Amino acid sequence: MKKITILIVLLIAVTSCVSTKSTLKNVDDNAPDLVLSKNNTFVIKEFSKDKKYGYNPDYPINIFYRNTKDETLNEIRFLNALAGPNGEKITYTRLETCCPFPTKRSDMGAGFLNVYELKWEGQKKPITLYLNVYEKGILMVPMGLSLKKE
Repeated sequence: MKKITILIVLLIAVTSCVSTKSTLKNVDDNAPDLVLSKNNTFVIKEFSKDKKYGYNPDYPINIFYRNTKDETLNEIRFLNALAGPNGEKITYTRLETCCPFPTKRSDMGAGFLNVYELKWEGQKKPITLYLNVYEKGILMVPMGLSLKKE
């Protein structure tokens, strides 16, 4: 009986450690490497036409840049390049870390999304963006936002 119990516990432990398939929809390992501007922000040239981009955890903004050791710095480089819809200065606050997913770019084998709240003057309701520092993708301005004027 003890052997069966140990075998069952061992099977449960092994199967629970098996990674699941990632739900992220916009990962692109062939995306060009990100470039820094003279203001130490990421150079962004494209505007998303997808309402889910950045606003949905399955479509996060993928800002992988060389490594994840500077994850906060990379998030700041992205967020500081943005402005409100009419060029308003934005402020942002990191709300939480959520939504684990499997990745080869983490020592743990799992990555997490960082959730930010963005506000600007005249805004009716703050917006929430999901940022992913573990994977690559085409970097774009989410719908409803613009680029900061240099």
